[in-house]
Amino acid sequence: MLSKNQLGFLYMFLSVCAFSVMDIIVKWSQHYPLGEVLFFRGFFGVIFYLFIIPSDRRKNFYYTKRAGLHFLRCAFGLIALVAIFIALRNLPLATVVSISFAAPIFTTIFSIFLLREKVGIFRWLAVIIGFVGIIIITEPGLSSVNIYYIYPIIFCLGLSYVAIAIRQLSKTEPVWLISLYFSVAITLLSLFTIPYGWIMPSLYDLVFLSLIGLFGGVANLWLSQSYKYSEVSLVTPLKYLALVFAIFFGYLIWGEIPTIKTLMGSGLVIISSLIIFRREIYLKKQLTVARHE
Repeated sequence: MLSKNQLGFLYMFLSVCAFSVMDIIVKWSQHYPLGEVLFFRGFFGVIFYLFIIPSDRRKNFYYTKRAGLHFLRCAFGLIALVAIFIALRNLPLATVVSISFAAPIFTTIFSIFLLREKVGIFRWLAVIIGFVGIIIITEPGLSSVNIYYIYPIIFCLGLSYVAIAIRQLSKTEPVWLISLYFSVAITLLSLFTIPYGWIMPSLYDLVFLSLIGLFGGVANLWLSQSYKYSEVSLVTPLKYLALVFAIFFGYLIWGEIPTIKTLMGSGLVIISSLIIFRREIYLKKQLTVARHE
């Protein structure tokens, strides 16, 4: 019988694995229109969450008093999701994952203006270290005017607001409802892209495209379960395993070898986010910038 902390550790590990598999399939699906891939992420995410609605909420599962905040969470979440999908299709897997770790940096900055939180010298130092890491990672792209390096940063900006919105929504809304609304929003947005041309997938591809939504849905659920059962300080560092997976599968499938600059920059970004995280623990605040895709 596993303890609560062990269960939390297991759920976080499974969540990281699920997000990593989703990233791999999104990168593999680059021969399909982006809107079509978004449809599979949203539609099968909706199917997944409909199955886990508690029995006492089946008649009014959609009810909420915070529609406005849900709308903002979905809007910024869609911006982040589209940006990360574009990045995954056009940049090395390890590069995208490395830059995505910078989300806590932007969340720290946003929290000053949106939540009126006071940020001390240690977190400002972490922000500076993180930005240096981003510059080191993206320098090859900037020197060759590779616009795709901007998309992981857009993802971080969108995800940073999403983290704050979810922090506020979670006080009154169940996690499954927050994720369900987001999956519905993805599905609706994707339908507007049909006139731009969708490709009929083969049965084999249909299975893989469907897994994008299923893995995205289950990853968010496992992530929430991890924070439910375990102390945040124990399980959050596990998310950096995603970089190990990205390096391994990027090389195995696409022959991508991360540069020294990518590894150095990602190290600084990880150090930065860990400093921010440890300061939040010290100040007895809970800052968890989860992907929530």
